[in-house]
Amino acid sequence: MDTIKQFSIFVENRQGKMAELTRLIADAGIDVRSLSLADTRDFGILRIIVNKPDETEQLLTEHGWTFKVTKVIGVKVPDIPGGVATVLERLDAANINVEYMYAFVNRKPGEADMIFRVDDRNAALAALREGNIAVLTAEEAYDI
Repeated sequence: MDTIKQFSIFVENRQGKMAELTRLIADAGIDVRSLSLADTRDFGILRIIVNKPDETEQLLTEHGWTFKVTKVIGVKVPDIPGGVATVLERLDAANINVEYMYAFVNRKPGEADMIFRVDDRNAALAALREGNIAVLTAEEAYDI
């Protein structure tokens, strides 16, 4: 499966709220595999990928957190100058719009992993494969 579940969690921009959320997740035995935080004056959007997405969805719902599950794709990007540009050029050539992206640590030397939210996931996956660009499976993303 090439679609990765990402959680976008709305967090009040107040001291202690991120600690509260991450402790809740940790105490449930859920490991955060990647994250990105965008904030405004009043709230932040924490985007995370976890090792147990189904349990995370249930946990957040039970504890009243406002969140959205988004399907994203992961790409293995060569860790060389131009690695990201090559992926973005491939998507651009297929008329795929990248809404946002972020990178996270990969244990394999010479390779970086990136998450992409695009306007057409299926077309993006086809374009990447056609260009011989490796795509992360959901299982790989959850087990990083």
